[in-house]
Amino acid sequence: MQREIKIPNSPKRIISLVPSQTELLFYLGLENEVVGITKFCVHPQAQFKSKSRIGGTKKYHFDKIKNLQPDLIIGNKEENDQTQIEQLAEEYPVWMSDIITFEDALDMIEQIGKIIGKEERATQLIEHILLKFHHLHQYISLQNYRPKVAYMIWYNPMMVAARHTFIDEMLQIAGFQNIFESQTRYPQVTREELSAIQPDVILLSSEPFPFQEKHVNEIHDICPNAVIELVDGELFSWYGNRLLLAAPYFEKTRRELEINLKD
Repeated sequence: MQREIKIPNSPKRIISLVPSQTELLFYLGLENEVVGITKFCVHPQAQFKSKSRIGGTKKYHFDKIKNLQPDLIIGNKEENDQTQIEQLAEEYPVWMSDIITFEDALDMIEQIGKIIGKEERATQLIEHILLKFHHLHQYISLQNYRPKVAYMIWYNPMMVAARHTFIDEMLQIAGFQNIFESQTRYPQVTREELSAIQPDVILLSSEPFPFQEKHVNEIHDICPNAVIELVDGELFSWYGNRLLLAAPYFEKTRRELEINLKD
């Protein structure tokens, strides 16, 4: 955002506007310092129940934020609304991440660690994440097949994750070929387009749209030859400490899909 931000040496009253970064703050040990979260910051569950909620990721209750008197607000370019972020920045220090790649996610963890005085713990987390993804890379490198995948995030209208998204980055790392890589962001697709492009695999995310088993059957009518799976959207789109769980999940998903593809 090309801004310079003055942040206290040791922030004591932090509001997080992004679920994955909220979870990261608690992982790094800021149980007391985080005073406000969004209604979508569901992890960890204990803190979700106990912390003040200031609205959603794109619509905030400014009166609640004022009452919490934050000395630092942490957000993300994609997750949050620019107009409201600019409004908050007039009164509070607002630090924003912009995450498209795996390296962006690691850099975010490092930067937040420095800002909140938890550099050593953040460094350890990065090392553990890199080790998990190294094991995944070793497994994927042994595979000779990159299934063509469509990753669906919404149903009516149907929307998919395309290039220039963190989800696409995770798909690539997991050894998939995004069949919508010629498009960007989150394009809408018609039933006819999906049928014509014939992906090998269609992944139905648990968020933001909560795909269920009934949708598997409906999508199967469009692409009868595709393997269709419900997947945990948090592990494809959250970019904090949840990355520790992502790499093993991707390997497990690939192994299961390969059995189905062979069948």
